[in-house]
Order: sequence, then structure tokens, then C-alpha cells
Amino acid sequence: MATLAVKLQPGAASDRIDSWDVDASGRRVLKIRVRARPVDGEANAGLIRFLARSLDQPKSAVSLARGGQSRLKMIVVEGVDDDALAARIEQLIANG
Repeated sequence: MATLAVKLQPGAASDRIDSWDVDASGRRVLKIRVRARPVDGEANAGLIRFLARSLDQPKSAVSLARGGQSRLKMIVVEGVDDDALAARIEQLIANG
């Protein structure tokens, strides 16, 4: 199981992973944009769908652990470890 800190921007023109950033506490977070609006959990659902598709994981393996009402979220990805997840994300960022 791997965990991933995400800074979400809903209502974007397209679903995409932007880059790594650092939050106010110095924690590394992944900046992600999704098209879904922050209404009735649509942005959270869009984030889960997008991450599952991008990481080649079933949607059931990706879940929101914290941050349902916040832009800063903690995501859990089952079936991979932190190192494998970080490597896949680096690959996605490099490929644009």
C-alpha cells in the first residue's frame, strides 16, 4: 500500500498531473488538475478515476483517505509500494 499527498485543482480544462510541489508544512505534494467541478464529490471521484487510469490500477485500488472537503488530499493506492508509485509518477510527469 502506498500513500500520496495531492493538491487538487478542480474545474480545469483537462485532467492532468502538473508537477511536484511543497505544501506549507514542507511536505511534498503532487499537483493534479481535473475537469470535474467540486460539487457533490464530483472532483474527488474524478481524481480517483484519473489516478487509477494513469497508474494502471483498478479504481477499487485507489481511495481517498483524507481531505474530502479540502484541496489537499491523502490518497491510498493498494497493490503498490511507495517507491513503485513514485517511479510511476515520475514517468508520467516526464511524458507530460
